[in-house]
Amino acid sequence: MSLADGWAALNLEMPPRVPRTEYSAEGHWELVKAVTGIQVSQESNEDTKRAASGMFVERWNYDLFWAILIDSNCLGGKRAKMGHAVYAAGGIDYSDEIGCPFKSVEEVLQFDFEAEFPIPDKATAVRKFENHYREQVAAHPDGVNMTGIYVTCISGLIETFGWEMLLLAAGSDAERFGELTNRYGDWVRFYFDALAEADVPVVMVHDDIVWTSGAFLRPDWYRRYVFPNYKKNLRPLIESGKKVLYTSDGDYTAFIDDVAACGVHGFVMEPCVDMRVVAERYGRTRVLIGNADTRVLLSGTKAAIRAEVQRCMDIGKKCPGFFMAVGNHIPANTPVDNAIFYNQVYEELSRR
Repeated sequence: MSLADGWAALNLEMPPRVPRTEYSAEGHWELVKAVTGIQVSQESNEDTKRAASGMFVERWNYDLFWAILIDSNCLGGKRAKMGHAVYAAGGIDYSDEIGCPFKSVEEVLQFDFEAEFPIPDKATAVRKFENHYREQVAAHPDGVNMTGIYVTCISGLIETFGWEMLLLAAGSDAERFGELTNRYGDWVRFYFDALAEADVPVVMVHDDIVWTSGAFLRPDWYRRYVFPNYKKNLRPLIESGKKVLYTSDGDYTAFIDDVAACGVHGFVMEPCVDMRVVAERYGRTRVLIGNADTRVLLSGTKAAIRAEVQRCMDIGKKCPGFFMAVGNHIPANTPVDNAIFYNQVYEELSRR
């Protein structure tokens, strides 16, 4: 790991090697065992897991660690439960708890976030952000760390209403759904204001605004309701001097200019985002993180894996703030040999 390389890239100073981050690989226990030699599994105790994961990220040279603090747990009890498919090792993330307390579109459109979702006092929130950041630094002292917010706008609405009621409400009355979105933006602004006051240098702002195929609502609706809320809520973060990174799952290529105009300093991209387009427009002025296709590691040949890493490097090496990463994650069902080969190719091609 290299804190120096990570900070250089974050400040667009083009380090001599392409830094990297990954997601979930440090919890792929068969891969961790192969890389570190530590006998670890899902059944191991937490100390063993922590030691093995720590050694793994050192061996794989993570230079940046994606992290957020404020997620769906900050929302109140009246919200949808959407379950969760098996993803993590051992299926520990599986949930069949599915339900929605909202029984009509009208109930959704009239929802009062401030009345239903309590917030702490600001001093408590600031302290929690600072403590979370310090915990990340203590765990990963040789890389760039952060804290942040997961439920920025659309993700907060998804977590509250669930997909079915969200889409019904948006399709039934786009303008009133936009007004609902504005009310959410007003409610969540508290956390952005608290984060702006916190003594942390880097923040992650997450919002799943699209699907793999792109926007699920009309683009002009996003530009009327989503991005104005981004601008209001991100302004104090930017004015405080923090580096603001942005993540959305799916293909948000069509909105890259809109997100950039909100002032973010960098983009985390899944493979469905056209990184070549992003690099052409913002490769000299923004941090780019991504965007190798996890599906290639899952089922591709070694030749395909090499070609995918080469594709990312051909685009990213010209960009001073490029971090290599596999998006979306290196999950526990990724063949160990493929993951190890991916890392070997990354290391081979990482020098500028």
